[in-house]
Amino acid sequence: MGWGAKMADLIHMRGIDKSFPGVRALRGVNFDLRAGEVHALMGENGAGKSTLMKILSGVYQPDAGSILVDGTAQRINGPRAAQALGIAIIHQELMLMRDLTVAQNIFIGREKRNRFGVLDEAWLNSAAAAIFAQMQVTIDPRARVADLSVAQAQMVEIAKALSYKSRALIMDEPTAALNAKEVAELFAIVSTLRAEGVGIVYISHRMDEIRLISDRVTVMRDGALVGTVAAAETPIEQIISMMVGREISDARPIIPNLEGAAKALEVRNLSRGRAVRDVSFDLKQGEILGFAGLMGAGRTELARLIFGADQRDGGDILVNGQPARIDTPADAVRHGIGYLSEDRKHLGLALGMDVRANIGLAAMANFTDAFGRIDERALNKVAADYIARLTIRTPSDTQEVRLLSGGNQQKVVIAKWLLRDCDILIFDEPTRGIDVGAKSEIYSLIQGLAAEGKAIIVISSELPEVLRLSHRIAVMCEGRLTGILPAEAAQEEIMALATQRAPVAGVAA
Repeated sequence: MGWGAKMADLIHMRGIDKSFPGVRALRGVNFDLRAGEVHALMGENGAGKSTLMKILSGVYQPDAGSILVDGTAQRINGPRAAQALGIAIIHQELMLMRDLTVAQNIFIGREKRNRFGVLDEAWLNSAAAAIFAQMQVTIDPRARVADLSVAQAQMVEIAKALSYKSRALIMDEPTAALNAKEVAELFAIVSTLRAEGVGIVYISHRMDEIRLISDRVTVMRDGALVGTVAAAETPIEQIISMMVGREISDARPIIPNLEGAAKALEVRNLSRGRAVRDVSFDLKQGEILGFAGLMGAGRTELARLIFGADQRDGGDILVNGQPARIDTPADAVRHGIGYLSEDRKHLGLALGMDVRANIGLAAMANFTDAFGRIDERALNKVAADYIARLTIRTPSDTQEVRLLSGGNQQKVVIAKWLLRDCDILIFDEPTRGIDVGAKSEIYSLIQGLAAEGKAIIVISSELPEVLRLSHRIAVMCEGRLTGILPAEAAQEEIMALATQRAPVAGVAA
């Protein structure tokens, strides 16, 4: 027995409309899900994908339109109503309680207790183990969630959804924080669920995944349905064109002549435990230096040392040829270094504050008098200037930044550091969780900053991104800098250094 009976049609959404203050998020959208299929839902950030799925999962109510489940019209007036219909959503940001066990998380609010009201841990663990066996996953139900890897936590979220006997499972960017091995394990589970008759809505920006895992692809743009196509029969270029309504260039960068450019940043023998080991490199004004490597290579750890977020064991940092004592992020900012973290929502933005405040956050002293009063008019003007300059799509500068798409949130973080007038910018995973159209805009923005003379480090787990942006490519493996390659390097050369399989001729660090 599986979690859902095999049937041709499971869900029909027809003519779905939804508006928020200042934004029409959905415009008469139709969407279907069949039992036993993986249906990819794609579109740029802000296209309406998440809003549509939040309506299906009961988080939002539609302004117009209908939802049929098994051919019967349903009013899904909350997440519990969706769960009762067998519809579950796994959010990109996992919703687990870290200090509870795996089994307790799966059955939270539905725990079995004995006649004395004491939690029946044996039943919880046994029931959780049965779900994991069905998924063909090995996870200890007694383990604390805080002790799990991101991939294991993802599996717990899936198990939790299946504990409700879900027949329709919505997966929002499920591989965003997974490595290649973990992605393969997730895909194996998706295939098992598909064979069991579960219908899966799969939201992702990774084109290679879509071709591998999905049966059909539905594309949305600007809150409207563009079309639905068969995944196996549709070229990736066509899907991208449907998403953005324009061609996206994958051209490599034009390498500027930096022969006479001054060194903006010099790193000498920087070390911290085994995470960063004796790393040295230079970065010139107007240069984009890409950092490639596998997970755990030490790239983010290196960036945090340069920015003063972590304490180094040894090594020196020079800014514009002068030794720079950088022990804290405040020291780094004073030396003109800005850091755009890979986790923009937790470390780059104040999500509960508006766009205007977030842009001014790193330079608020510029708008504050001796009594702590903010010059609202000056802040408004500066915010409006950066919103226009970076084409930040927002109804107004007073919109809460949490309500913006991922690409526009990233632009707000960039605006914050530009306002601070940082000459050295470190972009850590600048397009993580950002759609293909917004990626192109971020790429153009980074290239434009370099053309203005900014010195830029780009850390990315996507080799095509590193190759597209970088003037030179630094490669790390197990905390060491294993080489620096020219922009023309082949992916195979980069991977050889990232895995230290073999020396590459012409490599110079």
